[in-house]
Amino acid sequence: MDMLESAACCRVPDRWAFLYRVIWRWTHGEHDVQSPADADGARLHGMVKAVRREEHDMHAYIRFRERPLDAGPPQFAAWFEPRHDVLPRVAEHFKNRMGGVTWMIGTPDASVMWDGATLHHTGPLMSSAADLIDTGEALWLTYYRSIFNPARVNAQLLQSHIPSRFWKNLPEGAIVPAMVSNAELGARSTGQAQAVGRKSGATIPIAPLDAQPERQQPSKLDECRRCELWQFATQAVPGAGPKKAPIMLVGEQPGDQEDLAGEAFVGPAGKLLDRVFEAAQLERRTIYLTNAVKHFKWEPRGKRRLHKTPAQREVEACHYWLEKELAAVKPKVIVALGATALKSVLRDGKAKLGDMLGKAIEHEGRWVVTVYHPSYILRVPDEETRHQAFNVMVEGLKLAQQLLERQPEEPAAQGGS
Repeated sequence: MDMLESAACCRVPDRWAFLYRVIWRWTHGEHDVQSPADADGARLHGMVKAVRREEHDMHAYIRFRERPLDAGPPQFAAWFEPRHDVLPRVAEHFKNRMGGVTWMIGTPDASVMWDGATLHHTGPLMSSAADLIDTGEALWLTYYRSIFNPARVNAQLLQSHIPSRFWKNLPEGAIVPAMVSNAELGARSTGQAQAVGRKSGATIPIAPLDAQPERQQPSKLDECRRCELWQFATQAVPGAGPKKAPIMLVGEQPGDQEDLAGEAFVGPAGKLLDRVFEAAQLERRTIYLTNAVKHFKWEPRGKRRLHKTPAQREVEACHYWLEKELAAVKPKVIVALGATALKSVLRDGKAKLGDMLGKAIEHEGRWVVTVYHPSYILRVPDEETRHQAFNVMVEGLKLAQQLLERQPEEPAAQGGS
């Protein structure tokens, strides 16, 4: 039903006839209609993917403008031109994100307004973004011009990150082409020349970390700028679970679905982890789940976002948040899922997964058990290796439960025995 509801939002000429055929086949026992290997199933998955991508783009590129106070509610208004009928679904997202603030989103076909308590859906109320007036927009454009660095502009990267169809409705879209053009005509070299010192200085032997100025640390995860990953992720993904949990599972980083949903382990790896919990006789709601890195690191592959392993400096930068979680949750046992999580937990960039699998070690007054990351099981090609890796995870979680009754200074059972 989730797939059908998503596909019903996809604007293709024959969507209702197609969805009727899908339902007809399903009710007549042809359950392979939901498989990507089936012709209709492949098209169904494609429609769902297109709708989810449009929802993501609307979350990312919609721009609210503040209306004058004397104009009355809504306080904020936005214009967007979606390719698919995703407005009602996206409205639920902004309702949860913006609380009691009143807002409206207009599209060429429909509008939705939130009055702080109820969503109101109606027909089109605006014709374009030109209908919106924001007195603070001039200040924003002045700020945008001031932080623009012509020496670092990369027009191709800019276009790959933000598709061209979104630029016309972004305030800065009107000034970016001119600034890029000026950079290509000489502002880039001028900007570089201004940054180069006229005299060579003496080399001072000092570690890079010691040379960093003291800065106020972020208090909220959404405000984190400790590394560059925040620029390319939809949102930071916090840990989830009881405020005080005896076992904490630490993964590598959010995946594509976690990045869109803002929740840890809700994608394919999370579903496999649920199977591991069941086999180990553990309830997910009793475990605190988090990641070593809180932002999704990815690289484009066509229209897909493929996982990219975080660099050690990014793992180190994000350890600040893991320390906060450890101090708040106070787990007795940490289960590290994979090599990146192990390096983060131990603060050791040279730690090797193969040396630690299925074993329990004491670290800073806690037990640490290392198992495979569930995404590894999803990637391996042969059934025997998948089965072996699955068993390592199950035995590791069983060992974690046993360690709850044992102090870290006591000898630990190795290999899950």
